[in-house]
Amino acid sequence: MRKITLLFATLFLLSCSAVQADTFDPAKLPVTKQTVSGKYLSAKEALEMKGNNPATVLFVDVRTAAETEYVGIADQVDINIPFMQDDYSTWDSKKERFLMNPNSSFTLKVAEALQVRGLKNSDAVVLICRSGDRSAGAANLLSQAGYTNVYSVYDGFEGDMAKEGVNKGRRLVNGWKNAGLPWGYSLNKERAYFSTR
Repeated sequence: MRKITLLFATLFLLSCSAVQADTFDPAKLPVTKQTVSGKYLSAKEALEMKGNNPATVLFVDVRTAAETEYVGIADQVDINIPFMQDDYSTWDSKKERFLMNPNSSFTLKVAEALQVRGLKNSDAVVLICRSGDRSAGAANLLSQAGYTNVYSVYDGFEGDMAKEGVNKGRRLVNGWKNAGLPWGYSLNKERAYFSTR
């Protein structure tokens, strides 16, 4: 009997420490993921917020159109409006990829998406990107433009990279896909981004 009690006590302590390890502390976010409004959601919380308020929350994927098409997109996303866009004419030697430039139409497209849904800039706007950096930048831009209820999904669609072990450098730590939340490759025309260039 004593061994069973000890086993249950150990399991309880382990479960408590696991819950504490998952507790979110915005102050521990990298600077690139911090927002001026201080409003954050995990991927799971974003799903819950959108699910509980489908008509009053605008859920925007701010990744590039190519990312949504080839990497996948969350089922609950209302629309893709890239915050940054690839410039396939310029190479970024530091990041070893094509240069990304701000989408000059971003705030205009968000305003249009809200208007189509009968929402205002005081209604909830949830932003998701690959891992939380671009969504934070987009949230800051919208906050500066007068939006008062903007949330950044800090773990993003693909999540953060593992820092050690056999999966080092792979995006397997957290995020929408790694949490097993609903997603797919079906973008559909209503939520696809059409460039105005």
